[in-house]
Parts: sequence; C-alpha cells; structure tokens
Amino acid sequence: MLTRAERRRGIGWGLLSLVGIAFFVGIAVAALLSWDAGNTQSLLFTAYTWRILRFTLLQAVLSTLLSVVFALPVALALARRPSFPGRVWVIRLMALPMGLPVLIGALGLIGIWGRHGAMNSLLLKLGLEQPISIYGLSGILLAHVFFNLPLAARLLLAALERLPAEYWLLSSSLGMKPFSVFRFIEWPAARRVIPGITGLIFMLCATSFTLVLVLGGGPAATTLEVAIYQSLRFDFDPPRAIALSLLQIGMTALILVAISLFPAPDDSGITTGRATRRFDGRTVPARLWDTLAILLAIAFLILPLASIVAAGARANLWSLLSSAAFLRAAWTSFTIALSAGLLAVLTSLAIIAGREAIADMKRPAGTARAFSVSLGGMSSLVLLVPPVVLGTGWFLMLRPFGDVARFAPALVAIINMLMALPFVMRVLAPAVETHRERTGRLSASLGLSGFSRVWRIDLPVLARPLLTALSFAMALSLGDLGAVALFGSSELTTLPWLVYSRLSSYRTNDADGLALILGIICLALTMIGTAGRRETSHD
Repeated sequence: MLTRAERRRGIGWGLLSLVGIAFFVGIAVAALLSWDAGNTQSLLFTAYTWRILRFTLLQAVLSTLLSVVFALPVALALARRPSFPGRVWVIRLMALPMGLPVLIGALGLIGIWGRHGAMNSLLLKLGLEQPISIYGLSGILLAHVFFNLPLAARLLLAALERLPAEYWLLSSSLGMKPFSVFRFIEWPAARRVIPGITGLIFMLCATSFTLVLVLGGGPAATTLEVAIYQSLRFDFDPPRAIALSLLQIGMTALILVAISLFPAPDDSGITTGRATRRFDGRTVPARLWDTLAILLAIAFLILPLASIVAAGARANLWSLLSSAAFLRAAWTSFTIALSAGLLAVLTSLAIIAGREAIADMKRPAGTARAFSVSLGGMSSLVLLVPPVVLGTGWFLMLRPFGDVARFAPALVAIINMLMALPFVMRVLAPAVETHRERTGRLSASLGLSGFSRVWRIDLPVLARPLLTALSFAMALSLGDLGAVALFGSSELTTLPWLVYSRLSSYRTNDADGLALILGIICLALTMIGTAGRRETSHD
C-alpha cells in the first residue's frame, strides 16, 4: 500500500524515465529520418543493401538452427544424468560464455580454430589441409553456436527439470522404450519452449556486431550493423548508413513482433544441480551416448576459454598493466561502466516505481494502464533500435556542432545503460515486487514512508539485488565494443577498443594479454554481484 505522496512520486519518476529514454532514442531516429530522404530511399533498394540483408538473415537462421539442434541432446543428457560427475560445474560452465565479453570469446575461438589454432594443427597432422576457416560464414556460425548453445541448453534443461517426478515413475511402470520416453515426455516439454528460445537466439544473431566485425572476413560476410559501422567509420557515406539503419530497425521490429507471438522461455527453473530421480537411460549405449554429448559440449566450451588463458599468460602482463595506454583505457572504461551501471539501476528503479504506483491504484484509468505498459516497453527499446543505430543517429545529430568526440563518453555511457536495462530490470523487478508485497502493510502500519522507509526497510533487503544488477551492468558495459565502435579514437579508448586495435594492427600477443585481463575483470564483477547467493538443489 502506498501513500498518496508515494504514488505521486512513483508516477513522477516513471514519467521522467519514460521521457528521458524516449527523448534519447527519438532524437537518434529523427536524425536518421531527416537526412536526405530521397537519396536514402533509393539506397534501400540497391543490390548491395539486399545482399547485406540476405546474409544477415542467412547467418541468423543457420546460427539459430545449429545452436538449438546441438543444444537439445546436451540438455537431454544432463537431464537424464543427475548424478553425472561434476554436473554442477558443467551447468556453471554453460553460464560462462553468457558473461564473457564477445570480443574475448572471439579471440579464444581464433586460438582454437584459427589458421594456426590447436584444432587445425591437429587436423593437419591427420593429413587434412586447412579444413576449417574461422573467418567468413563458417567462423560466424561457429562463434554464434559457442555463445548461444549454452543458453539454449540451460533453458531446455530448465523445461525438462520442471517435469513432475510422477512422469518418470509412470514411464518406468509402463516399460516405455527410450524413443517413447522422448516422444511422449521429453519432446512435448522441449517443444513448448523451443519457439521462444529460437526467437531469442535469432534476435541475438541477427543483431550481432562484434563477432561479425572480427570474424566476418570481408564484404561477402557482413551484417547490417557491421555495414552501418563501415559506412560511417571507413567510407563516411551517411546516406548509406541511414538506409541500412532504417532497414535494421524494420528488421528488428518484425523479429520482435514474431517473438511476441510465442511464450518467452522461462529460466526461473534453472538450477545448478537439481536431481530428479529417473529410471530411463540405464543401458550401456544410452550411458555412452549421454556421456559423449556432455563431454563434447564441455570440450567445445572449455577449449576456447583455455586458449584465452594460455595465450594471455604468454604475454608480458605486467608491462601491459603498467602501460600508459592500458591505464588510460581502464580509467575510461571504468568511468563509463560505473556511469552506465548507476544510470541503469536508477532508471530501473524509476520504472519499477512508476509501474508500482499504477498497480496500487484501485481503478486505474486507461491512460494510467497505457502509461504502465509504455514503461514496461521502454526497458526493451534498445532491442528495437540497436546500439550501432543509436550511435549513428546521434553522430549525425551532433556532427554540425563540432567534434563529436567531445560528446562520445556520455553517449557511450547512455547507450550502454540502455543495453543493460533489460538485464537490470530482470534482476530488480522481481526482488522489489516480492519485497513490497511482504513489507507494504507493515510499513504503512508503522507510518514509514519516503526516505525512512527506504533506509530502514528497503535498503537492507534490496542491497544484494542492487549490487547484483550494478555489477552485471558494469560487466556488460566493460566488455562492450558496439557502442564505442563509432567513436573510438586516441581520445576515447576503452579496454575492448584497445584489444581490437591491437588485434587489427597484428599485435596479437598484446591483444591476448589484454583480453585475459579484461576477462578476469568482467568475471570478477560478475562474482561480486553473485557473492553470497545460495544455490538450491532438490533431491
């Protein structure tokens, strides 16, 4: 229960966040639409534009298909083997690529699958001549599967673990064969979540930037976002960049509409060791198949991570850490990351407060309900207008006012905040909602409101979710290359941009060392955010 003053404050904060996000995104889109519409319209229908669009959709479709198809046997094997040695750590390993900066993952994949990588070296010894290329379409697909297979496997595993234990008792009593168990129990559970998982992964692959930038291999393997970056950064062709940006917005809008038709995948059931007693898969061939699936998944994930550590350890880490370039980039990165993280947390709290104020009304009017829906949609607006498109719009908007580099740090921080907002909302919204349900009546009966309620009731309980959200937002900002790609220069160098510039200038030893340092920093932030959270398992 909220007082009238608290309700007014909540609506005020929600309105402020709504106006701020809409203003920032709207200015970028308006700048794109206002630039020489006739020339832009003609560029939308060129052979180059449609070739880029076709490749964007092709690699997204193939990446999604491979990720889901390979994730299914891994999830089934983990669900059937609750007592698999180290199962808890296998599931935790699958969470690691999702918290790893994309650029670092790309370097790890190059270390394994590159021209002189461990896998190609092994295949050469077996008599095959360079059978795998890490650059071009094959490299993009490999990298997308590396990042998205673990996500798909964890979501599928969550769906399988939510099945009632009685299903397995019944299947055992009926003497169901393995194919019948899959057909009548496992597949129906997986089929319910596969459309949502497919839509999510397709969206991630269609809007992929860093992986395509590093592994694309030229104009023949370029997506819309990379083409936008190249049009401004190298060719300085604003009309083409605008045409591609509008096409990108249209494509993402269609994808989001399609995704909304399917139920979102529920990861609330993901555990780190839930043991459901099952009676199937006890034959030797079944055990061997499940073990092989799990071991191959482990090898596929752990080899690039090990490559990052091994290659980074060979670099002169102390020299890199003490260099002026690293210290300047680290300071810039931490400043931007902290700003983006705090903005993301504060904006999320404002959105939550606004929606809570509307929910507290007995009979909210249609305008109030529309306001609440708008607040919920604002947190995911960056999915519709990706960071490179936002950067392009603001670049064109600010260019007449002089050197855009002066505004770059603030722009990158705000774009990174918008990128982190959906994840921060996912952490904070359930925690705040549960806390208010438990303490709302008590606070009202004690007459606590405003700052007193925040200090005495809210902060002690919500400190952990707030720290988790802040650390995740900072880690995401620290590892991001997309927002800074348009503005990176000698005046604005972040750690990912420093790694990429070293890689582009063929200083791979330095790039490997810097990548290891950046990875350790991001993982440390993630560990700080999750420290003290108890993982539950059910026997």
